Amino acid sequence: MSVSPGIIEVDLHGLRVEEAIKKVKSEVNKASKSVYIIKIIHGYHGGTRIKEAIEDEFSYGRSSKVKSIRPGWNPGVTELVLRDI
Repeated sequence: MSVSPGIIEVDLHGLRVEEAIKKVKSEVNKASKSVYIIKIIHGYHGGTRIKEAIEDEFSYGRSSKVKSIRPGWNPGVTELVLRDI
């Protein structure tokens, strides 16, 4: 995990789906009010199951902290938007 001002990056390479979801939930729950994006690096080929699980877990208002989900800068990245900047 790396942190930039307002952005948290979470690398999920090597994790199983259940482990990845648990890690992302933890990051969402402990994110301070200054964090507006959690950038999830799940990978492209092996990461599609994780990507789908993240979209399922955090879409449709299932988490009060996640405002929206959007694609990242490449297909191996998904961003959880916690608030507008």
